Amino acid sequence: MIKVEGLTKRYARTVAVDNISFEVEKGQIVGFLGPNGAGKTTTMRVLTCFLPPTAGSASVAGFDVLEHPLEVKKRIGYLPETPPLYPEMEVTEYLRFVGKLKGIPSGDIGRRVDDVLGRCAIGDVRNKLIGKLSKGYRQRVGLAQAIIHNPDVLVLDEPTSGLDPKQIIEIRELLKSLAGEHTIILSTHILSEVEHSCEHVIIINQGKLVAIDSVANLTNRLRGAEAVAVVVDSDGGRPNASDVQQRLEQVPGVSRVVMKDTRDSRLCFEVESLQGRQVRADVARSVVNAGWALNELRPVGLSLEDVFLQLTAAEQTEAQKVQEGASK
Repeated sequence: MIKVEGLTKRYARTVAVDNISFEVEKGQIVGFLGPNGAGKTTTMRVLTCFLPPTAGSASVAGFDVLEHPLEVKKRIGYLPETPPLYPEMEVTEYLRFVGKLKGIPSGDIGRRVDDVLGRCAIGDVRNKLIGKLSKGYRQRVGLAQAIIHNPDVLVLDEPTSGLDPKQIIEIRELLKSLAGEHTIILSTHILSEVEHSCEHVIIINQGKLVAIDSVANLTNRLRGAEAVAVVVDSDGGRPNASDVQQRLEQVPGVSRVVMKDTRDSRLCFEVESLQGRQVRADVARSVVNAGWALNELRPVGLSLEDVFLQLTAAEQTEAQKVQEGASK
């Protein structure tokens, strides 16, 4: 659905996007991550035909952004970080106006407006001036205008900015309902949003592509070893924490055991294995053979925040080495 090959964007001597390539399949929700100034917004503006690339190519639904920009725009719904709203217009009036701009037939506009009012939970402000709305409501009106023409691709830049927790959950459910029929690229600084909403992640830093993979694969790749959470019942005062930790440390292949918590007569540990070793079965067997109640045994992955920080830090370190070598 989206194909980017060797995409580069320069501003004078500044390289905002540096030779990146990726593909997004139809129906996927992809998180687009990177520090401020990494090139996320520039890439999104190229995909939505707001900016021409300096080099490389990008296509949406089979149409090149340079050769067929109007066809691309017909198939894209775009929500920039600051929604493109007219404060002097009422919500319904504005959505009808946007619908006409996006080529929706006159006979269908009313139905489409009612549909997005409901999906974005803004029906209760449909007759209010946009300028009188809270930031959260304005954000949802911005999302409504992005989906009103039922586009193949949605490009969303910080879609939950300014929303309260309840509204964030509503938008998250809306995005999940759109997946499958729509391809969604979601740029956000809220990493938990990506973990909850996205199947794959694209991470860029200093204009370069750092990683593209599923969240699970990225965390496993970076950890390089198995980590499991172990919860043992200590009801009645047996066993004690030091006994359990010592026994877990003796399991073959275990590299480290960390006491995490004690709650409701339960002892919680995190057990890490040596590189390439699988220890879950041996850990479970060790606890059971000791006569203790094993309440929980589950894999533990790195958080997306850990992944993001590790990848971007590694990229920055590599860039510094290159700069230092060039200056010598």
